[in-house]
Amino acid sequence: MKRVQFTATYPAEFVHPLHRGVIERESISRAELLTWSPTAEATALLWFDGPPNAAAAALRAIDSLLVYDLVEGPDGTYAFLRQDEFELAAELLELIADAEVVFVPPVVFLDTGAVRFEAVGEATALSAFYELLSDLGETTIDRVHAFERTRSASRLTDRQRAALDAAVEVGYYDVPRDGAIADVAATLDCSTSTAGELVRKAEAAVIRDYTETGDHRRGGRRCFRHRSLGPRSYKQAR
Repeated sequence: MKRVQFTATYPAEFVHPLHRGVIERESISRAELLTWSPTAEATALLWFDGPPNAAAAALRAIDSLLVYDLVEGPDGTYAFLRQDEFELAAELLELIADAEVVFVPPVVFLDTGAVRFEAVGEATALSAFYELLSDLGETTIDRVHAFERTRSASRLTDRQRAALDAAVEVGYYDVPRDGAIADVAATLDCSTSTAGELVRKAEAAVIRDYTETGDHRRGGRRCFRHRSLGPRSYKQAR
């Protein structure tokens, strides 16, 4: 099983109304569809990297919107919404319904017009989906890795992993340092403060996982004397 991250840019007729709302507003550069329901009355949870008033303005672009609630968070705004329908273009909806892959949240809508998302499945099914999606819009494969069933408590989120990938790419961890958090922000299409927070949280998660799993003790052989063991007087620390 593989997990693939795609980035797609669709022609105007395929762009979702919510995405148009993100593209048209300077105060929002990113919206993430965090979860959704497969019911006739479409419900979803989204996150915007802007204030509640900007999120509300973007949501009003959705004709099928029935009701929504906004919750302001430390780094953006969460939106709970219910619609009559998802308002996806018929061609996209048919492709998604027929695809032999599973889509993993979040679906990220960027103010550049690009949509970023991940899908899980067998290599042949993912390749077939990629070819069909490429017929509908400009599509790239950003990352491919093995699908893992479980995730530890300190496992990086997709945004944190992207932040670390960007930090490495721009030279933030080079010695001497060549890149800055501003370069990470430019790569991620987000604010400098958001990029900085993502990098700090990702670093904290990596270090926490490193110490909790004992990896920090595996690099060398630390020995402790146990006199009561007789000839076997040394024991490797685990």
